[in-house]
Amino acid sequence: MNATTGGHKQHLGWALVLICIAQLMVVLDSTIANVALRFIQQDLHITQANLQWVVTGYALAFGGLLLLGGRLGDLYGRRRIFMIGVALFAIASGLGGFAQNEAMLLSSRALQGLGAALASPTALALITTTFPAGPSRNRAFSVYAAMSGIGGAIGLLLGGWLTGLTPHLFGTAIDGWRLTFLINVPIGLLAAYFAPKVLNESESHPGQLDLPGALTGTLGLVALVYGISHAGTTNAAGHTQWTAPETVISVVAGLVLLISFIMIERRVEHPLLPLRILANRTRATAFVTMMIVPAAMFAMFFFLSLFVQNVMGYTPLQAGVSFLPFPFAMVIGATISSKLASKVDPRFIAGTGTLLAGIALFGFHRISVEQSPKALFALIGKQIQHPATTVQLGDTVNYWTSIFPFIALMAFGMALTFIPMTLSAVHGVEARDSGIGSGVLNTMQQVGGALGLAALSTISVHFISSKAADLGQAVGAIASKAGLTGADPTTVKNATSSIIGQASFTDGGTNAFLAGAFMIWAASVIVWIFLNVSHRELAEDGAAPISGDVDPEAPPVLVH
Repeated sequence: MNATTGGHKQHLGWALVLICIAQLMVVLDSTIANVALRFIQQDLHITQANLQWVVTGYALAFGGLLLLGGRLGDLYGRRRIFMIGVALFAIASGLGGFAQNEAMLLSSRALQGLGAALASPTALALITTTFPAGPSRNRAFSVYAAMSGIGGAIGLLLGGWLTGLTPHLFGTAIDGWRLTFLINVPIGLLAAYFAPKVLNESESHPGQLDLPGALTGTLGLVALVYGISHAGTTNAAGHTQWTAPETVISVVAGLVLLISFIMIERRVEHPLLPLRILANRTRATAFVTMMIVPAAMFAMFFFLSLFVQNVMGYTPLQAGVSFLPFPFAMVIGATISSKLASKVDPRFIAGTGTLLAGIALFGFHRISVEQSPKALFALIGKQIQHPATTVQLGDTVNYWTSIFPFIALMAFGMALTFIPMTLSAVHGVEARDSGIGSGVLNTMQQVGGALGLAALSTISVHFISSKAADLGQAVGAIASKAGLTGADPTTVKNATSSIIGQASFTDGGTNAFLAGAFMIWAASVIVWIFLNVSHRELAEDGAAPISGDVDPEAPPVLVH
C-alpha cells in the first residue's frame, strides 16, 4: 500500500507498522512491569510502601504530561516529537534495565512516562497526517485501536515469560525482570531511526507552550501522591505518619501547586487544560468518574500480581496467564457496550458497569488464607523442616472460584463503564476541542489511577504493618512456650518472616480491595445521579457551542 504525498512515495503499510509498534511498546509497559514487581522488590530492596511508585511514577509522568506532548507535536511537528518520545522511552528503558537501586529505577520510570507522553498522542495524530481520508485511514485507525487493546494482554504474557528467564551475557547472569525494560531499547531506537523514512512531518503551528501549567500540574500530583504514600509508612515507634512533617509538607505543597495550575490555566492564552471543557455537567461527570474507576484496575493488577506469586506461589509466567481473562472479558464487554450505546442511556450502562466492578473488588476482598497464630506457628515449623521449598499459604485458594470469576467480572464492568464515559466526555465539545476532550479523558485515567493506587497502597501498608505486628507477637508467645529446639536461628527468622509476611500481605491487600470497592461504588453513585445525557443526544452529529473565547486557529490535540 503506497501513496504519493508531497512529491515522494510513501509506504503506508510500513508507516502503520511503525506507529503501531511504538504504541504497543507504550501500552504494554503499563502491565509488563506488574508481573515483575516481586523480583524488582527483592533485588533492589524496595519497601512495600514504595513499591507502588514503580507503577504510579510512570502513570503520573505519562498522564501529567500527556496534553503537553500533544501540544508540542502541534507546535514543532508531530513526527519530530514522536521520534524524540520513542528515543527517550528507549533510553529510559535501558536505564531501568540496568538500575542498581530504587532511585535509579523510579527515575527511569518517570523518564519512560515522559517519553510515552510525547510519543502516544503524536502517534495517533500521525495517522491523520500520513494516511489519506477514506478507507485507508479507517483501516489504520482500526489496526491502531486493536493494537492498543491487545497491548495489555501481550504485556502480561511477555512480562511473565521474560521475568522467568535468567540469560547469561559474557558469563554474567541477568535477572529476568531487567529484560522487561531492556526489550524496549532496540524497538524504540529502531522506531526513531525509521520514522523519517516512512512518516510525513506535519505542519508546525504558531502558538505558545504552557510549560508553567505542565510543571505545576505534574509536580503537584507527584507531591500529593508522595504525601499520601508516606502517610502509610511507620516510624520507629510503629505508628503511621499522617501527621509527620514530611507528609504534611508534601500534601500541602501538592495542593498549592495544583491550585496554582488552575490559576495558570485560567489566565494563559493557550492552556493545556481549557477549563471551559469542564463546565458541562455531562463531561465533568465523565471526567470525575474516569479519575476514580481506573484506580480499581491499577489496584487489581498491582495487588493481585503480588498475591498470586508471593502467597499462591505462581511463577511469573503463570501469573501473567492468570490475568488473561481480563482482556477477553474486556472485548466482550466493549462489544456489548458499543451496541447498547445507541439504544440505552449511558447512565444505565456505566452505572451497571461500576456496580459490577465494585462487586468484583469485593470478591477479591473475600480471599482468605490461614491467619490463626497456632496454625501459622505449625506452618513455620514445616518451613523450618523443609527450607529448600517455600510453604505457600495460598495453597488453599482456588483460582477458578476465588480469582477467575472476579477478574472477568472486573473487566466486563470496566468495559461497560469506559465506552459510555468516553462518549460522554467528548459530547458537546466543539470540533476544535475534540482532541482536547479525549486528551483530558486519557489524562484523568492515568492520573486517577496513580492517585487511587497511592491511596489504596497506603491503606494496604497500614493493615500489613498492623497485622504483622499482631501476628509476630502472638506467634512469638507460642514459640517461647513450645520452643524450636535445634533449629538454626537464621532459618527460624526466615521461615517466620515468610509465613507472617504472606498472612499480613493478604490482610493488607484484601482491605485495599474493600476500600477500592467502596471507591468505585462512590463513582457509581455519581454516575446514577449526575449523568443525565440521553443516548439520543450522544448520537446527534455536531456539537453544542461552548461559552468562552476560543482561538479558531488553535489546532486540536489528539491523544490515545
